Amino acid sequence: MSTVSIVGAGLSKFGRQPGVSGRAMAVHAIRAALADAGLTWPDVQVAFGGSDGSGLADTLVGDLGLTGIPFTNVKNGCATGGSALVAAVNAIRSGAAEIALAVGFDKHPRGAFDPRPEDWGLPAGYGEAGLMVTTQFFGIKIARYQQRYGITARTLAEVAAKAYRNGALNPNAWRREAIDADTIAASELVNDPLTRFMFCSPGEGGAAVVVASEAVARRLAVRPVRIRAVATRTRGFGSFEVFSPAVQGTGEPSSVSTDAARAVFEAAGVGPEDIEVAQLQDTESGAEIMHLAECGFCEHGEQEKWIAEGVTEIGGRLPVNTDGGCIANGEPIGASGLRQVHEVVTQLRGAAGARQVPGDPRLGFTHVYGAPGLSACTVLSV
Repeated sequence: MSTVSIVGAGLSKFGRQPGVSGRAMAVHAIRAALADAGLTWPDVQVAFGGSDGSGLADTLVGDLGLTGIPFTNVKNGCATGGSALVAAVNAIRSGAAEIALAVGFDKHPRGAFDPRPEDWGLPAGYGEAGLMVTTQFFGIKIARYQQRYGITARTLAEVAAKAYRNGALNPNAWRREAIDADTIAASELVNDPLTRFMFCSPGEGGAAVVVASEAVARRLAVRPVRIRAVATRTRGFGSFEVFSPAVQGTGEPSSVSTDAARAVFEAAGVGPEDIEVAQLQDTESGAEIMHLAECGFCEHGEQEKWIAEGVTEIGGRLPVNTDGGCIANGEPIGASGLRQVHEVVTQLRGAAGARQVPGDPRLGFTHVYGAPGLSACTVLSV
């Protein structure tokens, strides 16, 4: 399989930006990624990207330049950015292009997401019963998990506190003030057992990466980050997912995150034990805890000990969400997956400043999960 590398990564600021459109954030991220690679827009031969609610990505050519390249819109929930990256990588591997772009962006209003059941293949009554409220699903899933594996409410608060600490070190983060675990635990209850400060918020931001063939990466004056593998998966029968909060069949529910992580590790030829820095979807602190096990990094229930021992801190054995994750950055749906990739690229290049993982990490992992049950994962290396 041909080698594909990330040669440029760019990010806008995340969080509320009055007067700045989602499209403008996307253009900013693209230009930053191109500058990082030492390239210009006419060098890009094919592009893929999307947002959940900020318009069609292909129309960005009006701001970037009418070069006539193929630009495919991608809309795949929280995995939009990851799916755009998969498409860009496959374009290079197929020989269709030597330089490709993936971009994701969004600008969401305040408040919870408000999806229509009909858009997700569900009857209208599903929404009338309150089953389209994502916070409710997250509460149901982590409450069940706590009962089964002994995860305490204190651990939920400690994971969120880590996110805010890391966000305070990230100049592009939305939430840049540390919040201690006691304050998080005592904040308003949203859906039992999750409190206000354990959740991310619908947010604003853009992220972009430029990928290239091995020949192009060699001639550019950059430190490329190799894409060892990318994988996306959709839910199988028996999964327990957003908008489908019921256990189907018998036995323990399956996990689409497990399926995607297993596929990407197999394709990369490495295992979870080899990863030195990771980004895991953390729409709320319970998600990060569950995804640690679902992606194969630890056994179910082992997270309680890991968090207490600081394993997932920046200086720990497996630093997780070093940029503050979704909790500190918010979730602009289209941008989240590529924000994760940007952070791991930054860490592997040793360019993360105050939040840099020590020990010169060389192998990273990203994971995104979204409705109605899909996941995208990457393994990156230097």
